[in-house]
Amino acid sequence: MAVSHPIFARLFARASVAMDQAGVAGHRARLVAGLRGRVVEVGAGNGRNLAHYPASVTGVLAVEPEPHLRALAHAAAPGAPVPVTVAAGLAEELPVADGAADAVVVSLVLCSVPDQAVALREARRVLRPGGELCFYEHVVAATPGLRRAQRLADATLWPLFCAGCHTARDTVAAIRAAGFEVTALDRFRFPPTGLPAPASPHVLGAAIRA
Repeated sequence: MAVSHPIFARLFARASVAMDQAGVAGHRARLVAGLRGRVVEVGAGNGRNLAHYPASVTGVLAVEPEPHLRALAHAAAPGAPVPVTVAAGLAEELPVADGAADAVVVSLVLCSVPDQAVALREARRVLRPGGELCFYEHVVAATPGLRRAQRLADATLWPLFCAGCHTARDTVAAIRAAGFEVTALDRFRFPPTGLPAPASPHVLGAAIRA
């Protein structure tokens, strides 16, 4: 059940602090705003989302397969404003009963799961009918030039150095194909200035389990 990427995990943990300072913290807050009840966060990483959950959430199960990042999430959990349990687990095999969650949160994780369709089916399984999938991901570009750059990155060194991350995935289409109705969607670049990079196109939104 463990997925170990020791070098990437340490680099990502440091980079996530700078990313939050550059604006990602605001995206994290928007991602979980208004959630209620029982939440499963898939690929919780080093726990940077935990501080943003609203008091209307009764508990978060933060699932993370990478040991170093999971240890950091454990350390972050006591500072969260809601009860948090951190657990080992894969997006494709969540340690959660059918229909047990009011919401599932995915944040910069669907780019790196081996199979998006399987991971999204699993998210749908653990959601109650009418439950919400909240997502914040980098996705395939809208422009042909950047899409070509993404395909080149994905075919060469990007997944190797970024723990299986792929930049050209059409994640919104995959969410719809998995049986969700997208109810909110914001597309934007991050960082918002400078030359666009393969991972610049982002989406933040919500979808309902049909």
